[in-house]
Amino acid sequence: MSSNKKELSRDNASELFAILKTRFEKNMDRHKDIDWSKVEAKLRADTTKLRSLSEMENTGGEPDVVAFDKKTGEYIFYDCSTESPSGRRSLCYDRKALESRKEHKPKDSALDVAAGMGIELLTEDEYRELQKLGTFDLKTSSWVKTPDDVRKLGGAIFCDRRYDRIFTYHNGAESYYAARGFRGSLRV
Repeated sequence: MSSNKKELSRDNASELFAILKTRFEKNMDRHKDIDWSKVEAKLRADTTKLRSLSEMENTGGEPDVVAFDKKTGEYIFYDCSTESPSGRRSLCYDRKALESRKEHKPKDSALDVAAGMGIELLTEDEYRELQKLGTFDLKTSSWVKTPDDVRKLGGAIFCDRRYDRIFTYHNGAESYYAARGFRGSLRV
């Protein structure tokens, strides 16, 4: 997976702003009453967040603004790709799960990749909120932030949409599948 440590070039930043603005304008139903110019100003003031959004975009996440947190003054981006981001699949849940595998290890873990990108995995509640904004994960599934009590027992949870319903499932945290990735969130 790529790293968000590199500074974005001026051309790459301009290209990313164009992509984000076009997506924002095309999907106004996701962010009613939010002004793009205010989002852009926040992003221009924090190049670390811009690099994280670039990583979300480069791994197939199609990030978009989904909310504004009035308490913190932050805009919230989620991965809004139709299916789980293609560049973030075939990952087990976390480092402990990765290290526990003796054979056929995946290339990385969802939590490690998210941390390297500077984003958080969606929680189950956030995943359900995302599904109110569109139809996502009809063919794939996405790891979501797993409660500590479940993780301590060796499991992890993931979600998808089937039969016009949102399902939450469990699996061993060390499992990984070509059709399972993760969706992230970023606060700016």
